[in-house]
Amino acid sequence: MSLINAALVESFDEPPHFRSVPAPEAAPGQELVDVLAVGVHPATRGIAAGKHYTSPRTLPALAGADAVVRRADGSLGYVMVMGAGTLAERIAIDPGAVVPVPDGTDPALLAATMNPALSSWTALRTRVPFRAGQSVLVHGATGNAGSMAVKVAKHLGAARVIAAGRNRTRLDELTGQGADAVVRLVPDDDATTAALAEAAAEVDVVLDYVWGPPTELAMRAVLGARTQHTRLLDWVQIGGTGGDAITLSGHALRSNAFRVLGSGFGSVDTRVMRREFTELVAAIAANGMAVRPHPFPLDQVEAAWTHQDAPGERTVILL
Repeated sequence: MSLINAALVESFDEPPHFRSVPAPEAAPGQELVDVLAVGVHPATRGIAAGKHYTSPRTLPALAGADAVVRRADGSLGYVMVMGAGTLAERIAIDPGAVVPVPDGTDPALLAATMNPALSSWTALRTRVPFRAGQSVLVHGATGNAGSMAVKVAKHLGAARVIAAGRNRTRLDELTGQGADAVVRLVPDDDATTAALAEAAAEVDVVLDYVWGPPTELAMRAVLGARTQHTRLLDWVQIGGTGGDAITLSGHALRSNAFRVLGSGFGSVDTRVMRREFTELVAAIAANGMAVRPHPFPLDQVEAAWTHQDAPGERTVILL
């Protein structure tokens, strides 16, 4: 029996372990590919911890949710197989799910960047009628996905991007990475309300990575300060670092052209997602945006799982 190296989830209470497993065989309609790089994203960790809707139902199971791969013809591809696992030297995939990757692309950089960039790219390209020249507020801009959302919005033509977050140092850095204005979210609700009202009253889109009570405050601040209440405001829920639920006033909905919607894998047609994956891969490969990879070899997967990424960094396992 031929064996390969892999990272296995053997318990939801432990990091994946480096193991030797039987080499995969391609079922009819599948293709065997060599895995080059796998990003260790929050969703990847959540899947391995049994806390994600795509977490495996039985263990052991392969860790990993996406990968940069090399096909039999030598070309590179990007795959996302939520729930199936990618952290092995070789995996079997559906050829139709492979997103082409331009020659010369750094696999580690692509693995680090795709996941953080995907949420904002998908929201602005598929969930709202965003147009170049409009303005965007990124609520929760100091995490990796939020920071990338600032860059994505600028890349897609936003005339003005406001970054709101708690980390003052990271906000200062974002002023050199596409943010036209920053708002520090502080414990003083009145100060936060005033700052959001001044900076973001007339935005067209809010990309919200926070939710919960902080979003309730932000909604009141922005809606209360708008001078054109018939101007459409799309508020897109993407993340929930501040909580999973909000209380929303019916008056706020009736008195403003105001839409609240979510953006995630369940809200976008898979055919549309594949098109957006392809365009985002091309943009990253062309140096349109990047997250700095922090590489680990596969045999150090346990250390990789517990590594705390610095701002602008993402753990990547190289095979």
